[in-house]
Amino acid sequence: MSFIWILTSLSYLSYLHGACVGYIISIASLNFFMAKVFARSKYYLGMLWVFNLAILIVNRIFEGYSFSLFGQQLAFLDNYRGTFRWHICFNLVILRMISYGCDYHWSYKKPYFDQKKHMQRCNICSSGKTCYFSLQERSIHGDKYSFSMYLCYLIYAPLYIAGPIVSFNAFAAQMDMPQKNYSLGEIIRYGLKWILTLLLMEAMTHFFYYNAFAVSGSWRHLSPLEILIIGYGVLNFMWLKFFLIWRYFTFLSLMTGIETPENMPRCINNCYDLETFWKSWHASFNKWLVRYMYIPLGGSQRKLVNVWVIFTFVAVWHDLEWKLLSWAWLTCIFFAPEILIKSCRNAVQVRSAFGMCIQRELNAVAGAVTISCLMVANLAGFVMGPSGIKWLISRLLHKDGLPILAGTFTTFYVGTKLMFHIRDAKKCNQLKDH
Repeated sequence: MSFIWILTSLSYLSYLHGACVGYIISIASLNFFMAKVFARSKYYLGMLWVFNLAILIVNRIFEGYSFSLFGQQLAFLDNYRGTFRWHICFNLVILRMISYGCDYHWSYKKPYFDQKKHMQRCNICSSGKTCYFSLQERSIHGDKYSFSMYLCYLIYAPLYIAGPIVSFNAFAAQMDMPQKNYSLGEIIRYGLKWILTLLLMEAMTHFFYYNAFAVSGSWRHLSPLEILIIGYGVLNFMWLKFFLIWRYFTFLSLMTGIETPENMPRCINNCYDLETFWKSWHASFNKWLVRYMYIPLGGSQRKLVNVWVIFTFVAVWHDLEWKLLSWAWLTCIFFAPEILIKSCRNAVQVRSAFGMCIQRELNAVAGAVTISCLMVANLAGFVMGPSGIKWLISRLLHKDGLPILAGTFTTFYVGTKLMFHIRDAKKCNQLKDH
């Protein structure tokens, strides 16, 4: 199947990128050669990251490299660059190259994954199915780290443009044994739900103009309340847009036998802390970051430091723009208090009913603060930029802006309490089922 998918995917890439497919194959081959030669070295992971980060940055600086850079005899190939810029898609290929390199390097070490222990704790695996975590963590046969499987993984057509991101181990395991977690009927229902969501997006873009206000810059002529409404609408628009993109490619992948992590498992309006938000927004990328960055950097023992490294990488990975770096660093600033509060809360055990009530109220206030911070960070990164945020804050801190600020915060507080009730109801239903 890997050879069939290589031929199919290369045909697809030839349409997308034309002669630039040569760049993709060349860089991928260099990464594969480095893995095969240095994978047993203790310095290999550092080499892998430096190589891939350098490629990521240089790709952007040179905008995908003109063929004329390599000699005028190749300049004619610039007329055959396809229909889609290859270096934009290559950001995802970078993640896959790092995934392959790390998984191959770790295959030489003693496996730490306890399959039996995992099956006792995992509801999916204990039911006879196989969860994504198990596919990712289980060791695979050394033959699977071949160039054909590696290339198939990098350019696999259904997931090439936008993901979701699958680890190499999980992909290679399913190439041999296609997924069985979704029946044909469930896959068809998945597709029908996607069509209904597409109709919702059509209705939203027809009747609500949040994104048009943000893109045109006309938000500068609006009141603070209208800007906050637009900011909230833009977040919902972005969520629905990416939901449609990722679920479309997930649907294609399921039809070909490869199950991927769900990128938007929870609605944006049902997240009241940053940790939950990032686990539910581009969730497959979150899983990738945890496996290949967060845990190797020290995990929860160095959480306050790790978030700065990880979010800076995420910003650079998206694009080389200052507004994205400002978004990343604002998110880290907002993340730090949440990490400290959660660690203090876990250290103190509350048993009295009054204490639990106070804790719940404080959690609701913290949730409202988090939602406000998320809005500010995303407005800075994707709508107004840092200078626009300064203007907005100055407007909100005036006499006419303070009631708007208080009303917005109260709305988020009430919304957080509603989320608590929804989660409590779900827990009760789960306990009844068991």
